[in-house]
Amino acid sequence: MGTLEGKVAVVTGAAMGIGRSSAEIFSREGASVVVADIDEAGGRGTVDLIEASGGQATFIRTDVSVPSDVAAMVAHAVDTYGGLDCAHNNAGIAAPLAPLAEYPDDGWDRTIAVMLSGVYYCMKAEIPRMLERGGGAIVNTASGVGLVAYPHQAAYTASKHGVIGLTKVAALDYGAQGIRVNAICPGTARTPMVDEAVQRDPTLDAYLKTLHPIGRIGEASEVAEAAVWLCTPAASFVLGVALPVDGGYVVP
Repeated sequence: MGTLEGKVAVVTGAAMGIGRSSAEIFSREGASVVVADIDEAGGRGTVDLIEASGGQATFIRTDVSVPSDVAAMVAHAVDTYGGLDCAHNNAGIAAPLAPLAEYPDDGWDRTIAVMLSGVYYCMKAEIPRMLERGGGAIVNTASGVGLVAYPHQAAYTASKHGVIGLTKVAALDYGAQGIRVNAICPGTARTPMVDEAVQRDPTLDAYLKTLHPIGRIGEASEVAEAAVWLCTPAASFVLGVALPVDGGYVVP
């Protein structure tokens, strides 16, 4: 029996990468999973993988920057599986790279809308449903760049710093009511977005490895294992942390 047997989990950005791995691990641990993403084909592919392994999952198309989409996602979890116990708010996009004074305003707006406002909308919708169940666990995907900074990444850095702040506020607001809210701070993990960037610039792979003292970049599953662990009873006294899962990226 898994550590989350009988629980219901929502994972955003679950069509690929860390989100897909997270959805699969939630299922492995016994949870029924709502797979949410704007990528319908990828999201349904995640559902197929879970069902092929004997798990339960459904897909709902969700743009986390749209509050009505997020409300529908949470309602889908409740209507389909009877409630909501766990959430991994993970959806993200590739942000533009440019010096701050040259940063494109539309890139700033879209990055903040998805990766900061999206987390806010998700928690706002998820928390009341978890309170109905007497508690729950939320994990937000921040980044190592939520703990430090990186040149030319104004929007991404600001959004991820903001996610950590939101995580801490929610932890203080609801920890005593049985809802544990934490964040993970991944380093670079091998995902389709990273693979695409490496294909565009073959020197990037070697450079990324130099940023991680462990000597390599991570696998999506390594990050997802930490996210799901934070939702299990093993992490019952963990609240409001921003956990680096980064091969030492923020150590130097």
